[in-house]
Amino acid sequence: MSKFTNKTAIVTGGSRDIGRAVSIDLAKNGANVVVNYRGDEAAADATLAEIEKFGGKAIKVKADVTKAAEVDALVAAAREAFGDAIHILVNVAGGMVERRPLADMDEEFFNYVMQLNVTSTFLTTKAVAPFMPEGSAIVNYASQAGRDGGGPGASAYGTSKGAVMTFTRAMAKELGPKGIRVNSLCPGMIATLFHDTFTKDEVRANVAAATPLRRQGNVEEVAQTTSWLASDEAAFVTGANIDINGGMFFS
Repeated sequence: MSKFTNKTAIVTGGSRDIGRAVSIDLAKNGANVVVNYRGDEAAADATLAEIEKFGGKAIKVKADVTKAAEVDALVAAAREAFGDAIHILVNVAGGMVERRPLADMDEEFFNYVMQLNVTSTFLTTKAVAPFMPEGSAIVNYASQAGRDGGGPGASAYGTSKGAVMTFTRAMAKELGPKGIRVNSLCPGMIATLFHDTFTKDEVRANVAAATPLRRQGNVEEVAQTTSWLASDEAAFVTGANIDINGGMFFS
């Protein structure tokens, strides 16, 4: 029996890159997966197609997870498709938007980045937790930027990811007595569209060369770590912010 048989997982931002890899890995391990997306339906369809290739079960649900009403609709769709209980929540959705130094940053931009990364995590956790039985797990996505402040122009992003780390610790304390574990991952340089967009090729090459493992990470490695955190194999791990960066930064 697979470790997530008869369990339901919601993956926000589950249609591409790390979110897609997480959705696929959870499904390979037996979970019924709810692939959340905001705008790119074709990417969500592609994720579902990959899952269906090996007989996995998944649905796609469009929702902007910075909006409470849409989060509630996402949860309702998950429960209608796969039953009342939700056993796994993975909060991948988020983003940097753009690199913007302090002198060029206005309040609207700062608040938007916080909404993308922190408000979304708060709203989904609040909406899903009441339907999580004992033994359930939440995996949030922070970042190495939450540890070290991020690179040039990433102060808003780094700040928001630091907040995700603190929220993770707080929820581990609050939800632990109910048998719900809450952890986060702090990825470093992973080969994704995120870094294709925001990180210059020469910077990526320099970071890879300076990393003890001498390479970037890949989405499958991150997904497998996510599945481990969501599983009973990590039954005594909660409140942890786990680095996955090839040794580039030690917390």
